[in-house]
Amino acid sequence: MSDLHLTIEGAVATLRLDNPSKLNSLTVPMLEALDAHCATLERSPEARAVIVTGTGEKAFCTGADITAWGPMAPFDFARHWVREGHRIFDRLARLGKPTVAALNGHAFGGGLELAACCDIRVIAPRASLALPEAGIGIVPGWSGTQRVARLLPEPAVKEMALFGRRIGAERAVALGFCVEIAEDALAAARAIAAKAATLSPRAVEVAKYMIQAGVGEDRAALIEALGSGMIAASADRAEGVGAFADKRKPEFPGR
Repeated sequence: MSDLHLTIEGAVATLRLDNPSKLNSLTVPMLEALDAHCATLERSPEARAVIVTGTGEKAFCTGADITAWGPMAPFDFARHWVREGHRIFDRLARLGKPTVAALNGHAFGGGLELAACCDIRVIAPRASLALPEAGIGIVPGWSGTQRVARLLPEPAVKEMALFGRRIGAERAVALGFCVEIAEDALAAARAIAAKAATLSPRAVEVAKYMIQAGVGEDRAALIEALGSGMIAASADRAEGVGAFADKRKPEFPGR
């Protein structure tokens, strides 16, 4: 059993990192659980919005557990840890439902990269952001130099990754990375998610796809998904499928 749990209450799902003794740092079982939970959420029509948060007040997530990847050989580290983690984070980022990160505490390294996978973020006043990888001789590996760099100005990303500085809650909001500061970040995220859950699920999903395609998030797949959705609703598609089943030549109505 991993320390990353999924609960669905009404129309709102919550993904909770739950190893506060290690500041909610990510392990292999937690990554595997995130992958599985994303698959579950994609196929759960009852879940119309998703919250990602951590247990405790100190940390949302302080990144990858060094004891999980520290002993890995270079090739295994690159192939299994970095690439697999990247793939799983991408899956969260491309989830067809609105996602809110409740930053109940610090979001460092992989934790910041995890928060960046969500559509919007709420931050507690005591929380801060950081990319501290250079302090232990590595570099961001789960989109810290890519997705995070699309969400924050270049100097701010360099400030964290190259100079080891932190960005506090007020500045995170001023820079647009977080939408608001809330003493109870989870409660604020729940209110936001509850509102999202009242909107048209299909309209929200398609709007998310369109925005993601516009900023380059999985653009090729999203263009084909949107086009396929349009053609699937056409009379031509119904005629083509029916003709195939009847073993006859189709007569497309052009609508």
